[in-house]
Amino acid sequence: MDGGTNRAMIPGVLPASPQAYRDGMAHVAGHVHVITTAGPAGISGFTAIAVASVSDDPPTLLVCLNRKSANGALIERNGVFAVNALPAGAEALAETFAGRRGLTGAERFREGVWTPLATGSPTLDSALVSFDCRVAEMRAMATHHIVIGRVEAVRIGPAGAALAYFDRAYRPIPR
Repeated sequence: MDGGTNRAMIPGVLPASPQAYRDGMAHVAGHVHVITTAGPAGISGFTAIAVASVSDDPPTLLVCLNRKSANGALIERNGVFAVNALPAGAEALAETFAGRRGLTGAERFREGVWTPLATGSPTLDSALVSFDCRVAEMRAMATHHIVIGRVEAVRIGPAGAALAYFDRAYRPIPR
């Protein structure tokens, strides 16, 4: 490709904008998680796709959440969180923790069976895997917080298909 190519003439190329970015990210499949926290600041949770491994030594992962969410302040004050990877069929739970059913805080935990692990954060008994974490670092980046957690406990759950989000819809990923 020569350096003089006009990118505006390439099909599918859009100038970077928040909407173009969201539209592009809709084409990236992501596992659906429920992130929970519990401690002196309270109990709560939210649905997230933006979860990634950072390192296996020491075991570390990251979660991104919108800075407008009250969950960021709770995680920061509690200093702990858990990442629960949802199984296929858990769309209702994902919607509850996404705030689409009008429930907040402890009310969201009425659905599912929850067990605290090392940090006290609730872990979902039916999760494919749960990572119980202590906050190592939290930083603001644009519209979101990046929360880096040191994993203190891992619970491998029942085998099964995973719940993913792709093209703005929930989809099962067969095992």
